[in-house]
Amino acid sequence: MSAADWIVLKFGGTSVSTRARWSTIGELAQARLNDGHCVLIVVSAVSGVTDQLKGLIEAEAEHRAALAEQLIARHRAFAVELGLQASVVEPVEQALHALLKSPHAAVRAYPWQAEIFALGELWSSRLGAAFLTAEGVTAGWLDARTQLSAQALPNQGAWARHLSTSCQVQPSPAIAQQLREAGSLQITQGFIARNLSGETVLLGRGGSDTSAACFGALLGAQRVEIWTDVPGMFSANPRRVPEARLLRHLDYDEAQEIATTGAKVLHPRCLGPVRDGAVPLWIKDTQRPELEGTCIDAGGGNGPLSVKAISHRMGVTLVSMESIGMWQQVGFLADVFGYFRQHGLSVDLIGSAETNVTVSLDPSENLLSADNLEALCADLARVCRVKVIGPCAAITLVGRGMRRMLHRLSEVLAEFGEQRVHLVSQSSNNLNLTFVVDEDIAEALLPRLHEHLIRARVMAVDDARLFGPSWESLSQAPVATAARWWERDQARLLEIAASQGPAYVYDLASVRAQAQRLLAISPVDRWFYAIKANDHPALLQALAALGFGLECVSTAELAWVQQHCPELPGSRILFTPNFAPRLEYRQALASGVMVTVDGLHPLQHWGAEFEGAQIALRVDLGPGRGHHDKVRTGGQASKFGLAPADLERARLLAADAGAKIVGLHAHLGSGILDPQHWAEVYAQLAALGERFVDLRWLDIGGGLGVPGSGERELDLAQVAAGLARVKQLYPHWDLHMEPGRYLVADAGVLLARVTQVKDKHGVRFVGIEAGMNALLRPALYDAVHPIVNLSRLGQPATDTVTVVGPICESGDVLGRERRMPAAAEGDVILIAQAGAYGAVMGNRYNRRPLIAEVVL
Repeated sequence: MSAADWIVLKFGGTSVSTRARWSTIGELAQARLNDGHCVLIVVSAVSGVTDQLKGLIEAEAEHRAALAEQLIARHRAFAVELGLQASVVEPVEQALHALLKSPHAAVRAYPWQAEIFALGELWSSRLGAAFLTAEGVTAGWLDARTQLSAQALPNQGAWARHLSTSCQVQPSPAIAQQLREAGSLQITQGFIARNLSGETVLLGRGGSDTSAACFGALLGAQRVEIWTDVPGMFSANPRRVPEARLLRHLDYDEAQEIATTGAKVLHPRCLGPVRDGAVPLWIKDTQRPELEGTCIDAGGGNGPLSVKAISHRMGVTLVSMESIGMWQQVGFLADVFGYFRQHGLSVDLIGSAETNVTVSLDPSENLLSADNLEALCADLARVCRVKVIGPCAAITLVGRGMRRMLHRLSEVLAEFGEQRVHLVSQSSNNLNLTFVVDEDIAEALLPRLHEHLIRARVMAVDDARLFGPSWESLSQAPVATAARWWERDQARLLEIAASQGPAYVYDLASVRAQAQRLLAISPVDRWFYAIKANDHPALLQALAALGFGLECVSTAELAWVQQHCPELPGSRILFTPNFAPRLEYRQALASGVMVTVDGLHPLQHWGAEFEGAQIALRVDLGPGRGHHDKVRTGGQASKFGLAPADLERARLLAADAGAKIVGLHAHLGSGILDPQHWAEVYAQLAALGERFVDLRWLDIGGGLGVPGSGERELDLAQVAAGLARVKQLYPHWDLHMEPGRYLVADAGVLLARVTQVKDKHGVRFVGIEAGMNALLRPALYDAVHPIVNLSRLGQPATDTVTVVGPICESGDVLGRERRMPAAAEGDVILIAQAGAYGAVMGNRYNRRPLIAEVVL
């Protein structure tokens, strides 16, 4: 066996806190021994012990003995649980008693604190070595301080030199051979090292990861495995964003950025040693060792351009320094940063202008207290005006080639545009983009930002090389997934493509199934289908037969409905125009349908048209919702609806015209997956309704989201529960909703054959018969549709391709960077979720014919 056959396994606090977990550690170690490797196990303190030691350090002297006895009792009890004699941990107990009597205890000297903190890892490693040996897996015990030597960094304060220091290691075949001769399985401690003076020092909280990485580099290990209580690194904090996706493969630099900017699963300092030593690092789940986890190595950057993660740090403090005299003043910044050095504070982010420099202080890297911050500001005040802003949060997008993705971040930037942003920073290494905002809004922003990244295809979650399952799916028991209708009907669809050419195909059974799901939401008294989503007569007739009303936005649509659903009464037809001409209002009122007015102009200038009419008012309730600006229909920039401040004026104008206001209507956007949205709209509309004496109904619009790749399905039970709560308060008004895309999107697909395949500058283009003339949504809304090669369904995806159409426009792109089987001329490409806003938006640009529609 060569010295290069070492594998380093690191286990965190929760992974060493029970007998069952130690049994798992033994099984994992034995499996690697059986494969012919040497194994070094690096352990953290038992869960919670480091915090108990911190409490002991901070306690008054007279209370420390009692706290020490609690720690001793806890580890003795754990020894009993492991089936060991309490004497196993007596050396650590003796060290604790000696430290409590030390003269350094009275002043809490940093070297003394480091010795106290180190006891946690010394306890757990002694217990673990004894337990594994008793179980038949002989383990030697190694004091990490004999191998890891810490070096102070320039300008490092006393606190950091002892409690948050760093190690520099070089591969040493001699040490690897020496440890191998001592035993093929060794257990050592994370978190601790020794400095050049022989003192115990710490590698910072979470430093056990760094210890493992340093040992990996020192031994020239085959790999380092970080075993923790999560399945790997994710595209966001999975406990805040259940849709976060497992990151299967990262390069060292990307992983470093994700860890540095807030991900807790990996300590930021641990990437340097494994990167320098070219040692792969894996993150694995102790509870579920069969899961693949995350692999970090030099090749992780291969693949499409993608944001890999969105991370955040809380407790960030900004220091804003302003002086008219700083512009072109030689040495100003040197003086300013000299004060930060003097107070032992490291700067993270920097933003500068002609008269202002603003920096952030990350609490994870600074001993930040009110006292030293006040002292810093007092010194800075000598040269500039100082303002401290906090508490803040730093939200960071991480991905290699960030500057090349800026043009695709419009939705993310729009989300930040509604918030108070204190600082924006784009890293010089082109790996991240950071926004500093008020701390209290950060966690609510994360799920929305993550959703935008997926929808805009900036996060390439369908590339299986980079991204794995969502946290939510990994956290739930596996369930059988029903085949999609177009998978079941593959043969029939291929026949249609062969006989029809490019075609939309609709499955009526899917439409009816979606409709039945909505009809089960009991608080809603009447449903209207927004026919602009898809006005095929067969769909209209099927929904009308189920009891749906139909919503139109033009008199041409109104005539279409009356032609194909002649039995539908006017009470089940809703006319909701926007900036329509006077004639359309006159025609709609004459036809006896329900008419909505969404501006003052019709009532101000065409009052005679509304005499004796019963109308509704459309209200703009504020910021729009949805995945793209062009589907948001609320907010200051929206052309839809009346401002709430104009409602009283509209009420008086309607009264002057002799019209009754019987309904209030609001629709704020499309593609909404937040189940509480409609209850919020309902409550806001109802609060406005009290002033209208003839009011009979409230319409809270549609916009029910259709989930894309990696997104959760809209929880209709939560939607219903929210509506029911509001309905209890306002039972005297009927409740209306008007979905469109939700009913028909998944029921429709677009079929088109491959015309050409082209490779150009590393991009593989797959051209098909139909382009933006047939499906405008990708060009118009940056919409993302699932795309599959129907001819090769089930074959492995080997190519990353961009799917384009035949239209003479650069925007004629239907899908970028999709993983698909290798395509050939004549293959049938299927674009899913195309039943809404597909054929209805089709056009004859380039004189190409409209696409055929087929109903199953």
